[in-house]
This record gives sequence, C-alpha cells and structure tokens, in this order.
Amino acid sequence: MREYSVPEVVNEPGPELNMTDAVYRNAEQAPDTAVFSRRANDGWRPVTALTFAQEVSELAAGLIATGLEPGDRIGLMSRTRYEWTLLDYAIWAAGGVTVPIYETSSSEQIQWILSDSGAKAAFLETTEHQSVFEKIAADLPEVSHHWLIDNEGLDALRTAGRGVDPATLAARRRSRGAADVATIVYTSGTTGRPKGCELTHFNMWSTASSAAKVLPQLFNPAGSTLLFLPLAHVFGRLIQGACVENRVRMGHTYDIKNLLRDFAAFQPTFILSVPRIFEKVYNTAKQRAHADGKGAIFDRAEKTAIAYSEGLTGGTPGALIKLEHAVFDRLVYRKLRAAMGGHVAYAVSGGAPLGARLGHFFRGIGITVLEGYGLTETTAAGTVNTVDHIKIGTVGRPSPGCTVKIAESDGEILMKGRHVFGGYWRNEQSSADVLVAGWFHTGDVGELDSEGFLKITGRKKELLVTAGGKNVAPAPMEDRIRAHPLISQAMVIGDNKPFIAALVTLDADAIGPWRSAHGKPANPTAADLVDDPDLRAAVQGAIDEANNAVSKAESIRTFTILPEDFSEVDGTLTPSLKVKRNVVMQNYSGAVNEIYKT
Repeated sequence: MREYSVPEVVNEPGPELNMTDAVYRNAEQAPDTAVFSRRANDGWRPVTALTFAQEVSELAAGLIATGLEPGDRIGLMSRTRYEWTLLDYAIWAAGGVTVPIYETSSSEQIQWILSDSGAKAAFLETTEHQSVFEKIAADLPEVSHHWLIDNEGLDALRTAGRGVDPATLAARRRSRGAADVATIVYTSGTTGRPKGCELTHFNMWSTASSAAKVLPQLFNPAGSTLLFLPLAHVFGRLIQGACVENRVRMGHTYDIKNLLRDFAAFQPTFILSVPRIFEKVYNTAKQRAHADGKGAIFDRAEKTAIAYSEGLTGGTPGALIKLEHAVFDRLVYRKLRAAMGGHVAYAVSGGAPLGARLGHFFRGIGITVLEGYGLTETTAAGTVNTVDHIKIGTVGRPSPGCTVKIAESDGEILMKGRHVFGGYWRNEQSSADVLVAGWFHTGDVGELDSEGFLKITGRKKELLVTAGGKNVAPAPMEDRIRAHPLISQAMVIGDNKPFIAALVTLDADAIGPWRSAHGKPANPTAADLVDDPDLRAAVQGAIDEANNAVSKAESIRTFTILPEDFSEVDGTLTPSLKVKRNVVMQNYSGAVNEIYKT
C-alpha cells in the first residue's frame, strides 16, 4: 500500500481557540479535581484545577506587567518539573510564544536559540543556568528580562502581576487564536544547527484533543502519568497538552536514576518513554536475575512472555503457553509490574523504533507498549498503535486527520494533516525543502501494510551504502545488539567502506555484576575491559544474533568496544537519547580508521 488516511475524530475549532482554554474550562467545570500531583518533601501534593488556573493567571499577569506584548517569544530552560508546565501555560495566557531550551544545552546553543527566535525574555531553572546566561547576555540585547525558577525566583513576577486588572488578563489571553504560533521548538537534530519549528495553537490542540478519542484507556479523568522525558522535546509536550485537555493527573520528575522509586510512590496508570528507557528496564531486570542466581528462571519467563504476546497477535496463545504464562506471572511478571508502580497497564513509546522484541516482552508481562511515530514538525503525532488496533513491530496507523504516503521513488514517508507545522522560523528555504505540494517529507523510510500499519525501515540519511553498492539499514541490527544486558549503545558503520562493522559501548550498571560472575578484577571500568576475551566473546554473541537477521553482505564483520558510553555531555546523544552518528564518527575517527586500515 502506498497511502493511508484516518478521518478526524474531533470537530474543527473556532478561530478563537488556544491552548489555555482547557485550563480555565477545567477550573470552571471541575475546580476540586486534582489535575497535578506536585512533588513535596513528604510525597506528592495534589494541585486542583482551580489552583492551577489561579497560578497560571498570577504569572501571566506578571508577564503583562513587565511589558511583554502579544506574540513575544519567551525562552524556557528547565528540567521536567511542575513549574515547566505552569510557565508554559502562563506564557500562553499572557499571549506569548514559548521557546523551550534543553537544560543540558551549551552556552552556544542557548545563545543561538534565544537570538534566532528573537526572544524578549527567558526563564532559567538554576543558578548554574543563570551563570551561563550572564556570560552570553551581552550578545542577547533583545532579552530584556530573565527570571530564576529556583529559590522563589518567580515571586517577584507574581508580585508584579497583582496590579493587572482581570479584564486585561482575559483580553490578553484571547489575543491569541488557533492560527497563531504557540511555540517554536528547536530540533535537537543529529546534524547541523537547530531549526525552529513553528507550531500553532491549532497544531497542538488537534493532537492533544484527539488523545482521548484514540486512547481512551489512557487519557481519561481516572488516568495518571508521571512525566520524566524533557518537556523541551515535542513528545513530552504532546502528553502534557493531552493530560490538561482531558484532566489526566500528571506528575513530573527528572530523576531518571530513581525512576522506579518515583513510580512506586506516584503509581501511574500509564507512562511514556523512549525505547532506550524500555531497554534499560529490561536489561537491568535480566542482569539482576542472573546476578542473583535466577537467570534460568528469568530467561524462561522472558521466552514465555514473548511467545504469549506473539500468540495474542495470532488470536489466542496455546494452552501450554497460557499455563506457563500464569506461573511466571506469579513468579516474575508481577514483580516487574510492581517495580513500575503496580498500576501501569499501558506505555507509549516514541522518538525511535522500539523493535518487536521489546514490544512482545512488555506486552507478555502485562504492560502493553503502544508505539507511535512523529516528529517535531508533526507536533509529535503521525501514527500510533491503539489498544484496539495494535501490531507490534510497527508504529501503528495514521493518527486522526493524518494521511501517510510512501514515496514511490525512494520509500520516504510523507505526511499531511492539521498536525503538520507551517514551516521553520525565519527559514523559508528549509521550509520549502520539506513542505512540497502539501506533503511534509519526513526523511524517514518506511512501508505501509495492507491494513495501514506503518513500519519504519530506516532513515534516508542514515542508510549505509557499502563500497560494493549494498544498501544497509543500521537500525534493526542496532536494536538486536542492544538487547544484550552488557551493551548500552551500538552504532553500525560502513558507509562507502568495504564491509559493515559496529561501534559498541558498555552499560556501566552491568559491568559490576558481570565482573563478579566471571571472576574479573574488582572495579574495572569499560576502558579496562575492552580487550578482555570473555567480554569480547559476550559481545560477539550479540553481534551474531544481529547477523542472523540480515544477509551475508549486510552482516557485521567486526566490532570495536569503545572505552566510554555515549552521552549528552560529549554531544554523542541528543536529549531524546538518539545517537548523533556524525558526532560519533568524528569523536571516534581513530577507532573507525583502525577498523578499516587494511
């Protein structure tokens, strides 16, 4: 199939609509409903719909009193926390445009985003962020105000807003309509300087309001989620908007290392994440089971979970699998679900392909991962698997109002619909390059099956072409390699080279248990182990597993274990944990040259 469409499920809004409407509608219709849970010293404190609307109004009034005008851009740099959402809606209520900035951004990135967007003000989370900003402030003359979120830094803004008449605030909030830009989201990108995607209130509302129609099991007043992805990323922003639109209780945390502890306390009914987090949960559980002498039980339980899920795809699992599944549910699966709070039935995955292996594993243990696909330019929406229509290994059918088409020339995925952005901020050429005759060109390559389910097969710019002319999609092999508990990241290389190879990094949390199990010296680092024959044999097993899925010409001939993992700090990962292939190739050019020196 070359093209598939899904009709709209929500009515066309009036031109006066904007994203703040839900805040004040919730406050009027359900003032005492807890729409947020805010972290406190003694746990999680509820925030009602009325309280949230009042807090939004206070800060919006402060922005008006400061002299900011409708349409002014305001930077927002912070980790995922309650104040991020509060300020986002306050900026909108004041008629402003939110410009998110990742809290890990360098001074050069901050300077570029604030200057390119023409920001008039900025919110900064910490004193460290403020110190970085002050070093570049001279190059940002248009940024006339900045406020700190920590240390009661927003109190002055609240005080300034006390003199603003409610009628003035109401008029300012109504100054922005559906067609107006709500946010400029700069693509983190794997190459080049970030471009600002203009997303309107209509773009964001259409995706947020459709959520309850498409995924009613998740987005309903009885639902709750703990948001831990960066809100500077459009995926987190989509979930934020959908929760506010549908009164789903939402919490915030940025502490990924203690995520399981927060799940236990918050007890969400669903979560959203990127594949790397699901891989980490799986690998950690498997590694701990083996370290505790329960590896054989876990491995059998894993195979049963996958077989059970695969049986669901075909209709009903066999009687023996059902029996084994019931046994392992008591022994293994229940404990895994409890580790995620005990109430999670569904998860939404996006940002990169999850892979059928993990999809079947999690569904088999009782947590159905609904994989979707979208980009910043499509307001994070595009396709999604739903509870009623799911096909593991795909990213689902088009979202309501979206049409997906596969280009005949090169298999590129094209999209159109009201979720698609209007263009890049102050960049007509780049806009024209990707918006052609009403179609957005995603840069990804995929296939549509006969039922309209989309499968991502690669990215145009990431397809490797060997010196022998063989096209190789690295993502499927990388997914299989990362399945090994010892491995954190894998990057398949070989563009214009005589054969395919791989760069591999180790999972720091897995090294210790593996060392103990194999009698290695105490406290070795990844750098100490890269040439260890036992370790290389383990990694070779993961490489062999990946090679089983491809032809000989596509198979990985050799690999190198790198002495450190990829990270945001060294620029090899984007904030959404995607590998920046060009940066890795530059940083590890010596290792690559060593592979192909003969």
